[in-house]
Amino acid sequence: MNLWLFFIPNLSMKIQLSSFEDIPKIMVIIDDAKTYLASQKIDQWQNGYPNAEQVENDLKNGESYIVTNDENQVMATAMFTTNKEPTYKTIEGNWIIDETEKYGVVHRMAIKKEFRKFGLATFMLHEFHLQLLEKNIKSLKIDTHENNLGMQSLIKKLGYIYCGIIYTDYGAKRLAFEKVIS
Repeated sequence: MNLWLFFIPNLSMKIQLSSFEDIPKIMVIIDDAKTYLASQKIDQWQNGYPNAEQVENDLKNGESYIVTNDENQVMATAMFTTNKEPTYKTIEGNWIIDETEKYGVVHRMAIKKEFRKFGLATFMLHEFHLQLLEKNIKSLKIDTHENNLGMQSLIKKLGYIYCGIIYTDYGAKRLAFEKVIS
């Protein structure tokens, strides 16, 4: 895997696969994101998901990523995979790239509160796009809560197209987006 460096004035960062030692730091970021979403009256991540067991499973599957700065501080986290997402098989709408084609998926993206507004989500998505290009995979799919306007704004700005509604394995409605990578 390539480690990409990205520079923001007075801040350098890299993305890498997580280690088991990172789980407590990842959970601090996720718990903070849960609090932030609740403060915004967004009923996302308010039912015990994601939890440390889920992050550990992502890590075991080689799908858990972190962004660190030059002081090795964990600034952000996300799950990224090229395995099919079972909940994406049924959509009220249409995917751009047929569900039978290979695609990437991002879940559980969260930014440490003091690093919000530094472009870390854009940085992570860009890295995942590059990984997909290297594998000749043409699509990245993502879903979010209908009230999570911040995430919707970001992914639309990055060229993601609204494709329809999916339902999580616990029955929650999510807006589904896809970007064709080229």
